[in-house]
Amino acid sequence: MVLDGTAAPAFRADVGLSGGQITAVGALADAPRATEIDAAGRYILPGFIDAHVHGDAAVFDEDTQRAALRQGITTLLLGQDGLSFAPASPATLDYVTRYFAPVNGPHPALDGSQPVSVADLLAGYDRHVPLNTGYLLPHGTIRYEVMGPARRAPSDDELGRMRTMTERGLEEGAAGLSTGLEYAPGSYATVAELAALCAPVAAAGLPYVTHMRGYEASAAHGMAEVVQIARRSGVAAHVSHYHGPAGQLTALLDDALRAGADLTFDSYPYVRGSTTLAMVTLPGWLPAADFTATLDALTDPGTARRLDDEWSAGGGELWDRITLSHVPADELRWAEGMRLSEAARRADLDPAAFCRALLVTTRLETGCVFGYRAVPSSAAAARAEKEGHTKAATHPEMVADQSMRTLLRHPSQMAGSDGIYRGGHPHPRGYGAFARLLGRHVRELGDWTWEQAAVHMAGHTARRFGLRDRGLVRRGLAADIVVLDPATVGDRATYESPREPAVGVEHVFVNGIQVLSGGALTQAARGTPPGRVLRPG
Repeated sequence: MVLDGTAAPAFRADVGLSGGQITAVGALADAPRATEIDAAGRYILPGFIDAHVHGDAAVFDEDTQRAALRQGITTLLLGQDGLSFAPASPATLDYVTRYFAPVNGPHPALDGSQPVSVADLLAGYDRHVPLNTGYLLPHGTIRYEVMGPARRAPSDDELGRMRTMTERGLEEGAAGLSTGLEYAPGSYATVAELAALCAPVAAAGLPYVTHMRGYEASAAHGMAEVVQIARRSGVAAHVSHYHGPAGQLTALLDDALRAGADLTFDSYPYVRGSTTLAMVTLPGWLPAADFTATLDALTDPGTARRLDDEWSAGGGELWDRITLSHVPADELRWAEGMRLSEAARRADLDPAAFCRALLVTTRLETGCVFGYRAVPSSAAAARAEKEGHTKAATHPEMVADQSMRTLLRHPSQMAGSDGIYRGGHPHPRGYGAFARLLGRHVRELGDWTWEQAAVHMAGHTARRFGLRDRGLVRRGLAADIVVLDPATVGDRATYESPREPAVGVEHVFVNGIQVLSGGALTQAARGTPPGRVLRPG
């Protein structure tokens, strides 16, 4: 049964592949063939496109490749949250590698001694991995390249240089511009700066992709800023990992759409998040973009007292919501997979003191999985504002699950794992998000039909990012194909055991080459990888 990515009813057909393309869809019993796969009782879908994933360095790792392909993912959209490896001088590359170490990790082919253009970075992916890749220009990287850690608006000359870098990156194959407005230095940008940089993105017909300046209780502020940027620049906007109370969030979306905004979003089927420990715990008044200054502040007794007072004002519940996913220090690696409060007890330290010790010892490179607060919206917003960040929540996990399911059903939604593969105990979403959507949300709960799943996980995303030959099972398009068992497909990764690969996806083709057979990587995936860099157009 073919689900072609258009939302049309599934239909019975054979699919022929040759020369990297889909060459026929229909009754092909008498067609010549070199290889035949019996897909009776299976579904054939277009290869899935992960709209938001942190595989910029991890894509070279076989474990990550297997994790994606076992879910039917054939394309990763990289450069998310405004921070990645290009365009960058050695100093900027060092910054983004260190600052985003818990998220992206170091790129295995970049030694840091040479500048890296977008063209350079993309060439390193092309035919070097078994998955396709697309790349978003990272605003924070561009800003740091021009302004360093400066916490101010750019001068006209600086803004001009950032715009030139944006234009060059688009020419070299980027699929849009991304921002991370809760990360440094993106958090220092204004609407005027971002709108100016989005103008060439709009001219290219590509999207502005944003980790907003606020989610959950602060989503209204974050969305208002997105709409302002879109209105000033004319750019199409896409919100990353949109999450929070569904009633509020769908109203914000629908109001923006009715007002004429071209707006989409991605989301994943979990109610916990994952990021750097510094981002979850440290307030905005610390100089996050200056490693030395921040580390010095964390060892200063006066700063320690101020942090303790602010953390205590939250009632102390923060520590129980944090599970340590990545602790890159030999003497503290035992804490991976433990709640921060539990690890602090084992270390015989107060949780606040243990948190500071973690951040200092790992030079701010600790990663975590975190749950959201279950407090009223007004209190969450006030507390988030006081703390200088927006990781406040408005609803407990049971209600959050219902909100997540409501957002999945919105027509502007597309699937993204937000997969982070760092550390010994990462969030399970990188290993299970797409399989969970199919197993739980399609087969068990009926949040989507199978036909709708092909749209949300492939067709819709391909159109949004200008990948015109992907996302559909149609003659003449690229042969990214998934064969799965609808009765068994599903996730096995959990918060307790997050690296378990998904089941039920049996065969995957990328550009006509079989890279997964019976759930195992093929020799072609390892030897002559068929993954291509996908440029829009």
